[in-house]
Amino acid sequence: MANPTVSFVVPAKDEQASLPATLESLRDQRTDREYETVVVDGDSDDATPEIARRYDAAVVHQPRAAADGGTGFAPGIGDARHRGAQWADGDWLAFVDADTVVRPEYLDSMLGLARRESLAAASSRCRLVGPARAKVMEATINHAFPRLDRPVLPGFNCFVRRDAYFETGGFPDVPNEDTAFSRELGREWPTGYHPDVLVATSGRRIARSGLTGTLYHYLKLDWRRLRAEY
Repeated sequence: MANPTVSFVVPAKDEQASLPATLESLRDQRTDREYETVVVDGDSDDATPEIARRYDAAVVHQPRAAADGGTGFAPGIGDARHRGAQWADGDWLAFVDADTVVRPEYLDSMLGLARRESLAAASSRCRLVGPARAKVMEATINHAFPRLDRPVLPGFNCFVRRDAYFETGGFPDVPNEDTAFSRELGREWPTGYHPDVLVATSGRRIARSGLTGTLYHYLKLDWRRLRAEY
């Protein structure tokens, strides 16, 4: 295969239930462009890596402990995203979570917007699948995030040019890694949202913890992000 235009990067740990739908949506892109899918397996205890290979995705291993040895530190999703980016060959990197489904026109639509508006990175509208209370967070992502001076590009739906990604330093391995990355990227590069592209992602955290519990969870993560000086 020629060098891909786009590399989809999917972090996944114990995602055998959700991953097939995600990979099917990536496999079924309606495009003439070359693209690849990279699944970063977080040392899963289930069939996640086998499922990834079944869909012809490359599998990159993320160990449970840091390579510096003996600290007990478990690398997080920021590390997984970055490992996938380092492995990938695409001129553009499309970060999609293992419980996110994109439509067949996603690749061409996002690439078209980025090139047309000279953006280094973009996200788009989302639909949170789950309880009705998930609509509050959905509205925040769809209406508040794009209006920020440096828009937050959610990690489950982030389309970024390769050179901009690496010049920014990529996703850091800190809490709320997507906020940290988006704000750093937005200092130097133009970013935006596609108003007509829709992705569906799971609201399972809200179903499990409720809206208040989920908001508290992310507030704690953001406090830890700020303490880490990101």
